Amino acid sequence: MSNQRIIKQLDKLIEISIALSEEKPQNELLEMILHGAKSITNADGGTLYLVEDGQIKMSIIHSCSLNIHLGGTSDTPINLPHIPIYLDDGQPNYKNVVSYAFHHNKAINIPDAYNNTLFDFSGAKKFDKLNKYHSKSFLAIPLKNHENDTIGILQLINAIHPETKNIIEFDSISMRFTEALASQAAIVITKQRLIFELEEMFESLIELIATAIDDKSPYTGGHCRRVPELTSLIAEAAHDSQSNYLKDFQLSNADRYQLKVAGWLHDCGKLTTPEYVVDKATKLETIYDRIETIETRFEVLKRDTEIKYLKEQIDALKQGKVADAESYHLAQEKLNDDFNFIKKSNTGSEFMPPEEQERIKEIAQQTWVKSGKKLPFLSADEILNLTISRGTLTNSERGVIQQHISTTIAMLDKINFPKHLQNVPEYAGAHHERMDGKGYPNKLTREQMSIPARAMAIADVFEALTAADRPYKKPKTLSEALFILEKMKQDNHIDPDIYDAFIQEKVYLNYAKKFLDASQIDLS
Repeated sequence: MSNQRIIKQLDKLIEISIALSEEKPQNELLEMILHGAKSITNADGGTLYLVEDGQIKMSIIHSCSLNIHLGGTSDTPINLPHIPIYLDDGQPNYKNVVSYAFHHNKAINIPDAYNNTLFDFSGAKKFDKLNKYHSKSFLAIPLKNHENDTIGILQLINAIHPETKNIIEFDSISMRFTEALASQAAIVITKQRLIFELEEMFESLIELIATAIDDKSPYTGGHCRRVPELTSLIAEAAHDSQSNYLKDFQLSNADRYQLKVAGWLHDCGKLTTPEYVVDKATKLETIYDRIETIETRFEVLKRDTEIKYLKEQIDALKQGKVADAESYHLAQEKLNDDFNFIKKSNTGSEFMPPEEQERIKEIAQQTWVKSGKKLPFLSADEILNLTISRGTLTNSERGVIQQHISTTIAMLDKINFPKHLQNVPEYAGAHHERMDGKGYPNKLTREQMSIPARAMAIADVFEALTAADRPYKKPKTLSEALFILEKMKQDNHIDPDIYDAFIQEKVYLNYAKKFLDASQIDLS
């Protein structure tokens, strides 16, 4: 081999090695490896195998003279059987060149397959007959990772003499250069696999955290699963929008991945939120629902009223008179009515009118007797809870709930996110902010928030409105939820342009068809 040829091969190896250092999709990377090996050895064809699931699987097949390109970046799949690493009896498969190279972890150079008796070339000979080809020289080189495990096999077929164009044997120098390339290729493939496995593990961990949050409370069972998907749908609608404000907004695949991660982690701070607050299904609930305690007091009052009435009956009979039954029945009815009103108030609602709150305070003015001691009918804490105007949480409990977002931000800030996930804390930490700066925890305005963060804020609200697992309210229908969102848009609570894209692209309907009950879908 001439020095010029060696220099050319070395230049090609350096060129490919530099190119391999660039981040590329796996199919492109494998194509580059096979093309590079063919170029260095001047081979007519080749196959790149990957070792997966206990088998040697063909990933790419190329042949210049036959114009064959299967697998890899082509649209043509490889419909050929995999090569077993072990035979049916459990013995190592030494029949095939690539499996032999795998087990012996070394390069195999065969000058002429038709004169070789060590390996089974019946498949190659059958291929030759069908395609009028001649598979003569073979070179199989293992791709070994950093632990010296074979992760793939590079097999080249028919080295071509650069001048005579005849099929020749793969020379030792070409083989060494190809081994060097295979070593580089194995490192790059291993790196890609490790990155993929780490990303899979990372996604599994964040989904585990989200699942733990959802499972912590039966009343937010799917929130952390639904918000990421809805956020992505809304962000895509903004991406597709042609409105003046959003026309320049474009989502890259990296943005989409960051948004997905942020969606899964947006409520991770709820891991520290006490269950008694998260699970507070009624206004009086603590460890148990105190409505039962109050019901007992009503029973005591009803009993006392009845005793009083019976005493009056006895006194009246002694005097030959009849006791006043009407006042007794009215008193009993009022007690029943008051209890039913408290029981209804305990369930919570979107809004409790001031007059109903006043009625609670009037009922509280009554007294009842316990162990001979006169006590207020309702304690200050019970009055506070029963007069909650919205939902089931007091202001202090609502503060505990709201603290979860500050905790979320603090937790995410402690994670050393890689460059491609740098925006996760910002996306996840702003879903309770408002466009007018009246949200929490940082009172950010619209201009201080990214478009993906604003998209998540709408997703969080819409999911909460339509969710069927909230303890204090029935799920909203689509028309009801959109009516509320429209009001929030007008009040500068949510981003108006993203909301318009949400409506125009019918994101609400796509989401509803997947996640909502049919009875909630009253729009088309």
